[in-house]
Amino acid sequence: MGGKNKQRTKGNLRPSNSGRAAELLAKEQGTVPGFIGFGTSQSDLGYVPAIQGAEEIDSLVDSDFRMVLRKLSKKDVTTKLKAMQEFGAMCTERDTEIVKGVLPYWPRIFCKISLDHDRRVREATQQAFEKLILKVKKHLAPYLKSLMGYWLMAQCDTYTPAAFAAKDAFEAAFPPSKQPEAIAFCKDEIISVLQDHLIKETPDTLSDPQTVPEEEREAKFYRVVTCSLLALKKLLCLLPDSELDSLEEKFKSLLSQNKFWKYGKHNVPQIRSAYFELVSALCQRIPQLMKEEASKVSPSVLLSIGDSDPVVCPALWEAVLYTVTTIEVRTGGMLSSERMKTSFSECSAVISAFFECLRFIMQQNLGEKEIEQMLVNDQLIPFIDAVLKDPVLEHEQLFNHLAETLSSWETKADTEKDDKMAYNLENVLLNFWERLSDICVKKINEPEADVQSILGVSHLLQILQKPKSSLKSNKKKIGKVRFADEIPESNKENEKYVSSEGENSEGSELTELFLTHNSSDLLSPLRKKPLEDLVCKLAEMSINYVNEQKSEQHLRFLSTLLNSFSSSQVFKMLLGDEKQSIVKAKPLKIAKLIQKNSAVRFLYQKLIGWLNEDQRKDAGDLVDILYSALCCCDNDMERKDVLDDLTEVDLTWNSLLQIIEKACISSDKLALVIPWLRGDILGDKLVNLADCLCNKDFKSTVNSESYFSERWTLLSLVLSQHVKNDYLIGEVYVERIIIKLHESLSKTKKLSEAENSDSSVSNICDVAYKYFSSAKGCLLMPSSEDLLLTLFQLCAESKEKTHLPDFLICKLKNTLLSGVNVLVHRTGSTYKQSTFLRLSALWLKNQVQSSPLDIKSLQVLLSAVEDLLNKFLESEDTYLLGIYIGGVMPNNSEWEKMRQSLPMQWLHRPLLEGRLSLNYECFKTDFKEQDTKTLPSHLCTSALLSKMVLVALKKEIVLENNELQEIIAELLYSLQWCEELDNPPIFLTGFCEMLQKMNITYDNLRVLGNTSGFLQLLFNRSRENGTLWSLIIAKLILSRSISSDEVKPHYKRKEGFFPLTEGNLHTIQSLCPFMSKEEKKEFSAQCIPALLGWTKKDLCSTDGGFGHLAIFNSCLQTRSVDDEELLHGILKIIISWKKEHEDIFLFSCNLSEARPEELGVNIEIIRFLSLFLKYCSSPLAESEWDFIMCSMLAWLETTSENQALYSVPLVQLFACVSCDLACDLSAFFDSPTPDIIGNLPVNLISEWKGFFSQGIHSLLLPILVTITGENKDISETSFQNAMLKPMCETLTYISKDQLLSHKLPARLVAGQKTNLPEYLQTLLNTLAPLLLFRARPVQIAVYHMLYKLMPELPQYDQDNLKSYGDEEEEPALSPPAVLMSLLSIQEDLLENVLGCIPVGQIVTIKPLSEDFCYVLGYLLTWKLILTFFKAASSQLRALYSMYLRKTKSLNKLLYHLFRLMPENPTYTETATEVSNKDPKTFFTEELQLSIRETAVLPYHIPHLACSVYHMTLKDLPAMVRLWWNSSEKRVFSIVDRFTSKYVSSVLSFQEISSVQTSTLLFNGMTVKARAATREVMATYTIEDIVIELIIQLPSNYPLGSITVESGKRVGVAVQQWRNWMLQLSTYLTHQNGSIMEGLALWKNNVDKRFEGVEDCMICFSVIHGFNYSLPKKACRTCKKKFHSACLYKWFTSSNKSTCPLCRETFF
Repeated sequence: MGGKNKQRTKGNLRPSNSGRAAELLAKEQGTVPGFIGFGTSQSDLGYVPAIQGAEEIDSLVDSDFRMVLRKLSKKDVTTKLKAMQEFGAMCTERDTEIVKGVLPYWPRIFCKISLDHDRRVREATQQAFEKLILKVKKHLAPYLKSLMGYWLMAQCDTYTPAAFAAKDAFEAAFPPSKQPEAIAFCKDEIISVLQDHLIKETPDTLSDPQTVPEEEREAKFYRVVTCSLLALKKLLCLLPDSELDSLEEKFKSLLSQNKFWKYGKHNVPQIRSAYFELVSALCQRIPQLMKEEASKVSPSVLLSIGDSDPVVCPALWEAVLYTVTTIEVRTGGMLSSERMKTSFSECSAVISAFFECLRFIMQQNLGEKEIEQMLVNDQLIPFIDAVLKDPVLEHEQLFNHLAETLSSWETKADTEKDDKMAYNLENVLLNFWERLSDICVKKINEPEADVQSILGVSHLLQILQKPKSSLKSNKKKIGKVRFADEIPESNKENEKYVSSEGENSEGSELTELFLTHNSSDLLSPLRKKPLEDLVCKLAEMSINYVNEQKSEQHLRFLSTLLNSFSSSQVFKMLLGDEKQSIVKAKPLKIAKLIQKNSAVRFLYQKLIGWLNEDQRKDAGDLVDILYSALCCCDNDMERKDVLDDLTEVDLTWNSLLQIIEKACISSDKLALVIPWLRGDILGDKLVNLADCLCNKDFKSTVNSESYFSERWTLLSLVLSQHVKNDYLIGEVYVERIIIKLHESLSKTKKLSEAENSDSSVSNICDVAYKYFSSAKGCLLMPSSEDLLLTLFQLCAESKEKTHLPDFLICKLKNTLLSGVNVLVHRTGSTYKQSTFLRLSALWLKNQVQSSPLDIKSLQVLLSAVEDLLNKFLESEDTYLLGIYIGGVMPNNSEWEKMRQSLPMQWLHRPLLEGRLSLNYECFKTDFKEQDTKTLPSHLCTSALLSKMVLVALKKEIVLENNELQEIIAELLYSLQWCEELDNPPIFLTGFCEMLQKMNITYDNLRVLGNTSGFLQLLFNRSRENGTLWSLIIAKLILSRSISSDEVKPHYKRKEGFFPLTEGNLHTIQSLCPFMSKEEKKEFSAQCIPALLGWTKKDLCSTDGGFGHLAIFNSCLQTRSVDDEELLHGILKIIISWKKEHEDIFLFSCNLSEARPEELGVNIEIIRFLSLFLKYCSSPLAESEWDFIMCSMLAWLETTSENQALYSVPLVQLFACVSCDLACDLSAFFDSPTPDIIGNLPVNLISEWKGFFSQGIHSLLLPILVTITGENKDISETSFQNAMLKPMCETLTYISKDQLLSHKLPARLVAGQKTNLPEYLQTLLNTLAPLLLFRARPVQIAVYHMLYKLMPELPQYDQDNLKSYGDEEEEPALSPPAVLMSLLSIQEDLLENVLGCIPVGQIVTIKPLSEDFCYVLGYLLTWKLILTFFKAASSQLRALYSMYLRKTKSLNKLLYHLFRLMPENPTYTETATEVSNKDPKTFFTEELQLSIRETAVLPYHIPHLACSVYHMTLKDLPAMVRLWWNSSEKRVFSIVDRFTSKYVSSVLSFQEISSVQTSTLLFNGMTVKARAATREVMATYTIEDIVIELIIQLPSNYPLGSITVESGKRVGVAVQQWRNWMLQLSTYLTHQNGSIMEGLALWKNNVDKRFEGVEDCMICFSVIHGFNYSLPKKACRTCKKKFHSACLYKWFTSSNKSTCPLCRETFF
């Protein structure tokens, strides 16, 4: 603010100064402003200790004083001490006026320094202060309020010299008479300062933690707290009484703080001492406030009595004295303290002490009536009253002590010889009973009596009626007093339940029922009479309240009272004067009993009426009264009669429930009613109840939940409660109830799910669960086992069958397992004893063999069985699980029946693949309609038993009689059957997945069994039955589950397999792939002799030609026969068969008449011929070739003539192998090597082409058309279409000429625009639609055939080209109409498949799915269109591309391609090849569209998509470029990135290579190419003119623009040169062809220019850029010629019909 060189304000003589500002402020306000100390936050800053620096001290203060004050703000102790002594001396020596100048600054300095850590500084400060006071006297007054709080603290300083110095200063300032007045003047400021020190300050706020050590900070804080407490005491002592009231609120605020009360427990003795001194002062000066805080004062002071510190004790005991005199502390007061209530031991100690004192004082003062009365009336009775009022207090302790005291007095009175003493004691007792009666009556005689109080009264009376002998056991053990926070949890729990068994927590029952005749006799007459009178009086009073006001409290009291005082006298009194009213309708014995017994009378006249009132909350009390009344009956028979009568007529279900519940809780009560519980009346009633409850849906109209719940609870109770291992009710009735429950459960299947949700099933489960859970090891009765069986059936069947909701199924399962738990834990032979176990095993067996199960049902069944068997594992009977599995296991005939019931379609694949051979028809039809979801019984049975075995594995249970091996074998049979099926239904694949999820696999099961024994079993079955058993062995070897070495011993003796049976044949065929060459040779050697010299019949038998040739074929199939002479020998044998038994050979015949045996042997012969062609390389004689080729054609004719029989499996197989042979021959002659040609007979190839090949295709093409015409939806994997594959593959070898000379029926489409001749139209219309066919072989075969035709088709449009081009619109020409209409259908189909997928997101098409066929057909159609397009001339391509542009078909294709092409189109196998070449991709490798090869099917569509994209870019670059440039940004970048990375390099290389290898010769133009720089150079010369052009291909060719740069230019004008460059650029950009074609077009344009043809004046080109036409349309006025297309565009865009040049109307 006050910069030295700044211009000062006018009139301001001194620089600005904050000290001066402080002084001015002080003059105005009378206080000095300070600053907040460390961490404090007080609102009134007048007293804040703050010392300002030297610059803050006004320059008006004397310079010496200023120097001293500056020194006082230093940290050094010595400096401060000397400065303070100097200050005192200056105050004495200097003039008053000078000293007065210091006063505004003194309060801040004093407040700070009077708390200084050094005691000498504090003492010197007080001495200096005294000198200052003596000098300035009354001028100190304005600063008193700022000083007084700290001044009082200084007088209480723990350093005595400092305290005395402060007192001296205080007395110097104020004479004793004036001191209270001075204190009163500053009282508010004082108490604020002290309260802040006590409540808000901490060591870190009083001292700076950064500069003061921790120890010093704490010492200062403790001293300040001690001084503050003592200063507060001093304030209280000095203040006049009149001023105390005004401070009440301030003290209240202080006493409400918990921090204040904690000082009583502080670990610093000085603070504790000061605290107790302050408490004494508070009790003296403001006792009313302390009484209000009694709950805090008393514990704080009285619980500290044990403090033994000598510093604290004087102050503490003074505080104790003042506390006791100020706050009334009585026994009751002690008892009511929270601490006493929470501590059992403390409470006991107080009560014990009280009664000991009472008895002692009574003993000492017996005879002194006043003291006697005082002890009883003023001490004992109020004490009892207080205890009765407070429910938390321990009644038991007090009442036992009271009873003991009374007993001691009574004993003395009875035995005392001194009559006077006895008389006095009797008086005392009489007085006690009168007073006790008064307080009891007072508590009971209130309409709204407190429940706890009246229960306390009943409790008291119960204990008082105990004889003395029973009290001794209740004496507490001697132990230490334990405080509340030390009580362990378990003890607290025990305190709640101090009563013995059978007593509830409310104390409403006692351990022993009070029976008058035996316990009251033990009571003293001095007690018996007054107690009985009191009981009767209270009972009468209570019954009145109950009768008049229905008081629940009084009924509760009455119930507890009668529990202990159940005598006829009391019941008689309760009845009063009422006459008998209900007796009339009762049986005679009941009537007599009512008359005789007042308790029974009360029961009928009063109690039953109350019990039957609805919704009574006090029903439990009424039932207790009922039990009290029953106690008054003479014997069990009377009690049973009464209860039977009540059960039949009077009691409600709720009352019955309460009676039985009470009996279950208390053994004494149970003893009273056990004959009734076991009786017929109750039993029948409960059985009827079960019947009604179970059928509530049908009969009852009441739907209240509570209505049913109490009845179900009753049923549950009587079934689940046991007495000495016996049922609560008669066993016969338990059985009948269980039967009712069982009957109800059995009905669930007939109800709907909604009805079952509302039915009694849930309650039945609850009841049964409790019943089973309570049956601890006892034998279950037969009805229980039936119930268990039904429970198991409901758990094991699917929801669809049981109609049960999930929550009920869960309940049923828990109930079942609780019942099974009882079964498995009982001793003895469980299985034989238990009907449940036997019947459930039989039921399971029946379920899997006979019931139709789907996957879900089987899953539910397996899950239920797993739960059941896991329970069995807990049984001690180790054989139980094994026996149970044996019970479910079918016998051999049952297994065989199930195997035979499996549909035979599984044979299709093994037959086709040649793994098995058959020569008889064993096929049934396909799966029936109703079987489309139902699993065959064999699958269900094998799955169930396998699951059971897996559970048994957990305990390593051994199964008998090789059951385990049989189960594993049958599971493998099931799995093999599923695996062999072609096109298995979804439910069968689901079945296999389910087995995997449940871990039911061979690998998990085989660890259990013996492998060699298991293999022996498999081989035995394979050799016996063949078929699937043989395939299982092959599958196990193939999957490496067993090694071929383990198998070898089983086929070591080759002779053992002969003579051949079907089983032996199939076993050898399955093992062939795994045998060594030598082993196969041995088998072959066995076969060769057997092939010679058979009769016609023997040739077709299994042990004849058929079987042995089948084995030879199996060996040959695995290339193990390399003896070519042997092969020739067999061929000769077969030729000899033809000569001897030609009618066996099915040549050109009707197969419906052929026997299956003949079909079988023909199939094997054809197979041999195919294999012979494949593996025999030595030359054949002409006769042998004739035999093979003529036979092939004859068999094909048979195939062609028997199309109607293709559904017969052996005929289908015959057709397949016939086509296979034709295909193999076609492949053989398609591309023979020179070596092969050299070994062939001379005319064989020409015969093949001229006759045999023609014959094959003339037969097969019509078959294809017929088959596809009959069925539009054929799966290639279906056996019914097996011959499609070889037939279609054979058709791919058809030549173009054979296609063109087809003899198909004419098929023309009306209105189809086409230039093709009719025979071509027929061919296209017949074959092209088959690209839509749902079978891949057909689609590929049709593609191959049409592919050969495509190059032939454009010439027919070329011949009619003149009709196009002169029209006034953009001319367009459609590719073959049938292909375009097909494309339109395919586009719609693909839109459904791919339309919703974003471009760039790759779609994986599942091989052989419906979508796969759609996409395949679509892509093949495009390959054909692009092939057709490529074969067309430039002019035609322009017309076709215009058509494609209009239809936008190409755009759709490109979008689809970017959904089908893979992100990384590289061949996976190349990853392992170490090569410096570029990796192979789908763009570099040619696509082989093979029909038989299915291994690469997953790559079929991606590769085909890449192939189509490659063709599109190559043949339609301009159109792709156009599409790319107009696509959205995301698609633009995806296409650019993909094309640049994978396609551009391939296309650029091909383009450059085509230029280099081009055979196209230009007259006058040379073309060269540079592969490295992707450049093409064209040099055009004509006469003296030389033009050189350089064409540069972009990196993303062909998407990016091709740049044309100029090279050498001679003799051409610049403008003309630019035009020609522009034209070439246009041709290369817009023409759909290669660079060479673009150059040819440009050269043609330039040639025309030199020939004198003028440019079109619209496009400035001679040849049109799109349709390659010349300018022909001339204007009549200016005679200039234009292109038709240019004119058309000019007219449509300008909306004028004038000449572009002369603007005259164009005609």
